[in-house]
Amino acid sequence: MLPFDIATPGTLAEALALLDQYDEEACVFAGGTALVIALRQRMIAPRVVVSIGQLPGLSEITYSEAEGLRIGALARHAQIAASDPVRRHYPVLAQLFGGLANPQVRNQGTVGGNLCYADPATDPPSCLLALGAEVIIAGRMGQRRLPMRAFLVDFFTTALEPGEILAGIHIPPPQPGEHALYRRHLRTPAEHRPLANVALRFVAGPDGHSWKDVRLAIGAAVPVALPMDEAGRALTGRPITLAVAGEAAALVAERLEPISDSRGDAAFRTAVVRAAVRRIVAEAAGLDWTETT
Repeated sequence: MLPFDIATPGTLAEALALLDQYDEEACVFAGGTALVIALRQRMIAPRVVVSIGQLPGLSEITYSEAEGLRIGALARHAQIAASDPVRRHYPVLAQLFGGLANPQVRNQGTVGGNLCYADPATDPPSCLLALGAEVIIAGRMGQRRLPMRAFLVDFFTTALEPGEILAGIHIPPPQPGEHALYRRHLRTPAEHRPLANVALRFVAGPDGHSWKDVRLAIGAAVPVALPMDEAGRALTGRPITLAVAGEAAALVAERLEPISDSRGDAAFRTAVVRAAVRRIVAEAAGLDWTETT
């Protein structure tokens, strides 16, 4: 680890001023679960580390029926999992953050740090995509909002501009009849990094057998979490059967451009994702996914 200075601003404005002052020589420290590793391995060598963990207002979690959920970027994973409005209105998020990585990471890592690090093998992005989340970004000229699908760009890359800080996440209020599921798939039970994950969100139709406003997203198996719009349309407005679930899974597999590495090649990951999509759709529809069609 190379030497560096640590700055501890007292306000968001002060933090932004420091980033503006030091430009590419500065980096932001929130929970530090990923940054400390990068510093130790000399993947980055900043002159100044701007610590924002103490900034007021960025760890709050608030909810209103009109606006939905706002999660501050400094909210820790365990805090989100235990949050009453999250557990009540977005139980899928409580499930996700309550099972993320390991207890040390859940109690130290922040949701903002997770998203900004943009590690492909992580859990939150696909679920946030399915829930229609957007990010709130702070800069010297004010705030801007981006849909999650525009914020995630590529391997370890986001749409943050130099001098900007992720301030929070906004998720719309759930609609009547809305349901959401999330599943992660590991190569072995001892692993913490998913091989693939899939998130599904839909509004049940009045007949109880069809869905509308379907959003499906895939993560971990691909360089950046992806919304699967074509598969979502295939699940919209028709009775959900195992055959329909298989059709959606096939559409996802056709579009997929998966990662190929030591944990699994592209063909293996495609097979995992295809099975995962079929399974989550079947589970959401109350079908026995183990049956053949």
